[in-house]
Amino acid sequence: MAMPKATSIVLAVVLVLAMVSLVAGTTGFATFYTPCYIPSACYGNQDKGSMIAAASEVFWNGGKACGDRFVVKCKGAPNDGVPHPCTGKSVTVQIVDLCPSACQGTIDLSQEAFAIIANRDAGKIKVEYHQI
Repeated sequence: MAMPKATSIVLAVVLVLAMVSLVAGTTGFATFYTPCYIPSACYGNQDKGSMIAAASEVFWNGGKACGDRFVVKCKGAPNDGVPHPCTGKSVTVQIVDLCPSACQGTIDLSQEAFAIIANRDAGKIKVEYHQI
């Protein structure tokens, strides 16, 4: 009789850990780019608005990231420039472009999206992000 109870406990723990890892997300860095946002690598001259981002090679995957949506939240400053850049908010963006080879971030947000989560004077921030 103890086996089924132990199995249930183990299953519950695994489920909780899986949920926590989905919520926690992946860490990286975000930078921002300025308008004009078209043309883009994913959509050419289609205007996809301003809640957009360019993916770095970390998750570009040969263009398969096009259209993917990510929730991004600022987690702090990577240097001493702006010590407390975060607003405490998160932003949802759609991948529409590829960040250039000299990209300094994991994800390159539009300046409007960046401004929702951080002080633009920071230029580069630590972020946590997850795909939705």
